[in-house]
Amino acid sequence: MQSFRQTLKDQTPLYVFVAVLFLVGVLFGALMVNALSLEQQQDMARHLNHFFINVQDSSETMMQSSYWSIAGLHLKWIGLIWILGLSVIGLPGILILDFLKGVLIGFTVGYLVGQYSWTGLLFALVSIAPQNLVIIPMLMMCSVAAISFSLYIIRNRFLMHRGGSMVRPLTSYALITLCMVVLALCISSFETWVTPAMMQWITPMLL
Repeated sequence: MQSFRQTLKDQTPLYVFVAVLFLVGVLFGALMVNALSLEQQQDMARHLNHFFINVQDSSETMMQSSYWSIAGLHLKWIGLIWILGLSVIGLPGILILDFLKGVLIGFTVGYLVGQYSWTGLLFALVSIAPQNLVIIPMLMMCSVAAISFSLYIIRNRFLMHRGGSMVRPLTSYALITLCMVVLALCISSFETWVTPAMMQWITPMLL
């Protein structure tokens, strides 16, 4: 427990940095909505209307088939962060992914609110907010673990030229990532079966 607290204390600056980077991405994504041309806004409105109709008509079979696509998306994101953390030179890529995640969420929420006003905000609260309350901290933990592992390799192998075993830090990194994988599978279940039900309450207001 003492080791965990010390690790968390040591990694606090990294968590702050990743969180600020994510928030900057959210702000940037929200501002991107204003840069859309009229034609782009109309195209997105058509796609959204088609999406809302599909939500209304969604069946149990469709939900079951979408579970693996949702879970696969989260696992790919985690896997990419994991690989970038191992590669060392992929350290900037981890930061780009965190920024990009913020951009995607900021743009989506910003567009919904700009296009549909308070009903768009309500739709965002039921369709985006619940799972992202878990997904965002989950990805932040993956990112911090990957950054810490990369910095450990850089500091010990390249700067200080220490030998030593990599088994312990690599095992710790793998265990954190594995826990996040299990969490991603759990939140995918919520996103597959609970979120669409909540979305169906709101979509009649948007059509």
